[in-house]
Amino acid sequence: MDTKDILKKVRKIEIKTRRLSDHIFSGEYHTSFKGRGMTFSEVRQYQFGDDVRAIDWNVTARYNEPYIKVFEEERELTMMLMADVSGSESFGTKSQFKREIVTEIAATMAFSATQNNDKIGLILFSDQIELFIPPKKGKSHVLRIIRELIEFEPKSKKTDVAQALKFLSGVLKKKAIVFLISDFMAADYEHTLKIAAKKHDITGVRVYDPREEQMPNLGLVNMTDAETGQTLLVNTGSKQVRLEYEKYYQDKVKYFKETFSRCGAGTVSTRVDESYVTKLLGYFKSR
Repeated sequence: MDTKDILKKVRKIEIKTRRLSDHIFSGEYHTSFKGRGMTFSEVRQYQFGDDVRAIDWNVTARYNEPYIKVFEEERELTMMLMADVSGSESFGTKSQFKREIVTEIAATMAFSATQNNDKIGLILFSDQIELFIPPKKGKSHVLRIIRELIEFEPKSKKTDVAQALKFLSGVLKKKAIVFLISDFMAADYEHTLKIAAKKHDITGVRVYDPREEQMPNLGLVNMTDAETGQTLLVNTGSKQVRLEYEKYYQDKVKYFKETFSRCGAGTVSTRVDESYVTKLLGYFKSR
């Protein structure tokens, strides 16, 4: 795409996801993710039903009537978006590729964070860190993140979730809200997830295509692995081959769900032809 096409696509995604974050997600996001603590806001006169433990005795003595301290939540947070840009994300049999849904979800989360005046950062990863944008505030910063999600061309097509989590733990010293968006066709990331989840509030968002769940019976088919580039002649007419593939796929899904659960991290799974809005809202409400 040339610059004009990229800007047009950025604008299209901004309009769609901004509307979602403004009217649907911002309130849910605000209540789902807590701030760092409570800070003093003001004092006011005591009212019936107020907690007597909040009485400010110095002010009460000065004015000879009870006053209480009012605290408010310290809201400023940091959101880190981690998006898988490996070869398998460029797969799609419906109206959209997985990577397009990843971009929309990331953009929606970014605008929701902006509504709360939070910082947003981005990590694009394959089996290496492809791009790191440090957390900042502002609309222009969010638009840059969306542009990178749309046009970035990764150096590698492979996936290594553990490597991405290790980088996250090293680069962010303070607690952050982390959305790790991938198809999670990966393994051996439990150890690094456990370390990262002790410090950060992590949610794994699994994006998948319905054709990935089962192998269709199409006879002999040349299949190319999007991550390794290896091409094999596969007999999809064999029931055994189809069952082995389905087991391989379900094992990856099971590993994702159980690993995130054991590490105290949240999970959302959304198919490319489903409403990720409904899935995310359900997740926020469950928190």
